[in-house]
Amino acid sequence: MSLTMLATACNKKTELTSGVSLDNLDTTVSPAEDFYHYACGGWLKNHPLDAEHSRYGAFDVLAETNQEQLRTLIDSLTSNANEPGSYGDKIATLYKVGMDTATIEKQGAEPIMPYLNEIVALKTADDLQAEMRRLHGIGINPFFALFNEADAQDADQCIAWLYQTGIGMGERDYYLKNDGREPALRQKYIEMMEAQFANAGYDKLSGRTSAQLARMVMDLETRLARAQYDNETNRDPFKTYNKMTLDEASTRTPGVDYRNYFSQIGLPQLTSFNMCQPEYIQEVGKVLNEAKSIEAVKAYYAWTVIRSAAAYLSSDFVNANFAYYGKAVSGAEQLRPRWKRVTSTVDGVMGEALGELYVARFFPPEAKSRMVEMVNNLKEAFKDRINNADWMSDVTKQRALEKLATITVKVGYPDKWRDYSGLEIKEDSYFANVVRSNEFDIAYMVSKIDKPVDKEEWGMTPQTVNAYYNPTTNEICFPAGILQKPFFDMNADDAFNYGAIGVVIGHEMTHGFDDQGRHYDKDGNLNDWWEAEDTVNFKNNAQVLVDWFNKVKVSDNPETYANGTLTLGENIADNGGLHISYQALQNALAKKQVNSKEMDGFTPAQRFFLAYAGVWASNIREEMKLALTAADVHSLAENRVNATLPHVTEFIDAWGIKEGDKMYLAPDQRARLW
Repeated sequence: MSLTMLATACNKKTELTSGVSLDNLDTTVSPAEDFYHYACGGWLKNHPLDAEHSRYGAFDVLAETNQEQLRTLIDSLTSNANEPGSYGDKIATLYKVGMDTATIEKQGAEPIMPYLNEIVALKTADDLQAEMRRLHGIGINPFFALFNEADAQDADQCIAWLYQTGIGMGERDYYLKNDGREPALRQKYIEMMEAQFANAGYDKLSGRTSAQLARMVMDLETRLARAQYDNETNRDPFKTYNKMTLDEASTRTPGVDYRNYFSQIGLPQLTSFNMCQPEYIQEVGKVLNEAKSIEAVKAYYAWTVIRSAAAYLSSDFVNANFAYYGKAVSGAEQLRPRWKRVTSTVDGVMGEALGELYVARFFPPEAKSRMVEMVNNLKEAFKDRINNADWMSDVTKQRALEKLATITVKVGYPDKWRDYSGLEIKEDSYFANVVRSNEFDIAYMVSKIDKPVDKEEWGMTPQTVNAYYNPTTNEICFPAGILQKPFFDMNADDAFNYGAIGVVIGHEMTHGFDDQGRHYDKDGNLNDWWEAEDTVNFKNNAQVLVDWFNKVKVSDNPETYANGTLTLGENIADNGGLHISYQALQNALAKKQVNSKEMDGFTPAQRFFLAYAGVWASNIREEMKLALTAADVHSLAENRVNATLPHVTEFIDAWGIKEGDKMYLAPDQRARLW
């Protein structure tokens, strides 16, 4: 079943521009002292943060534009009669139910009461295990989450993975640290739990005060946080690959009833799976089987249900949720408009159905063909870079070239669309539809486990403003959503496009050879294909970036520095993407495919770096800076410019950066990788 709309794009021959918007610049700033504010200062001034946003950048502008386009598509469906059960009917119904605030307010906590009544009646350790299985079956994940992923040592086969989760504050350090804003966040989290337990009426249902329930949950989640791997450890693909049989799992991490768990989730024949963090799951087993933990786990289950449902319930739940996650953690001052929140839900539930409409209406075919050409040019440039890497032996170079040659490229949208005919959308409640969507997605996920990997499947919807590299399929993907300004400009000279989308392409390719991706071979298997000396050289070169970013201050209150280890993969990819795309630009200039003259007063090299910096233009609140520094594997936007470019010799040369300038870094101090 599918939806189609006629594309309205028209083809018109236009003279290519420089792509550089002079209004985005701040020429009162020296590019040699602060390239980020030179290239983006005008943009930052013209796009101040509003109350809705804790961060607003070029990515967000495009994401908001895409959301407006999705709203247009949804409105066209809600205003027309749709065949019952059709995709259009499901999208329209879900949107209408989500926007029906009168009914949602009237229902209050009613949609979650069956789950809370079930939880309050639990009495034994076996009951706790059974309830965990039931909750996982509806997409609510206390303790850990189940997902499908390729076997890291047999990448053609899809297996089950268990991954640590279940702490409501999101970051383990928020529970454990005391040297920054963590104590204040813990207090705000407790206040949110107290409010939500009262909103749900679980205090009366359980016979405990909201304060008592919140304290029980906080103590339990703190215990879980102590057992979890930190973000840096979770980046190690070897430490998070622990494939074992059910019998081995029961021996290594006693306390979790794996056979009943997998059977109830729909995998009764499953014999093995990957346990990402065994030490953590071991602690979960202890919690589930301690008699003294029963009441605490019940409170924790109730809280997990409330927390998972809050965004889909009445305003008292939504507002309490926002007070912590929106204001305290991120610094936003007001909720996003309801239509944006509901559109995001519809997008999450029926993303590919909306995506098919989106590409038909908004994605010109010529954009895809031009992107494919650029990707091929980037591959050739990367080949040149590998061949010229003086720190790598010929043996490892040959294997690297084989891996590069086998990278699969996906552009725009998938060749086949997901089938949503089995998804049921009703008018009963907003949350009930989310639960049914979760059940539908879980069944879809489970159906792929212990079967060959579907390499035609996409990990993002076409309307997503992002891109990715998947190491187990050795593929790069560029959805239609990102193939727009400021990343990709059909009317701009390619010096600009190589600096913007070209670097994105090179960035994703480099992920196949960063500190994580380099451990996967051309077939996607976790495999050490490097000569020992090359591994040493790679680690030494990568450590230059770790040490450099560790010295970058991101905030004075409290004093906080970037985490060079957590962000290493992305920093390597930025560095590699810049070098590879710049090489591709030079190749294109040599073939006279790009205007070699100045445009708007800038050389092709300067336009390249202005385009790169413009992608990262972003205003951000201090709270969001701290939240991202704690959790995000990406460096902050400003640092992806000012901390990254000093390592790029071509940037130093293009802008005449000299020793003594803040953007200057001596050649022997620059990272030498891709």
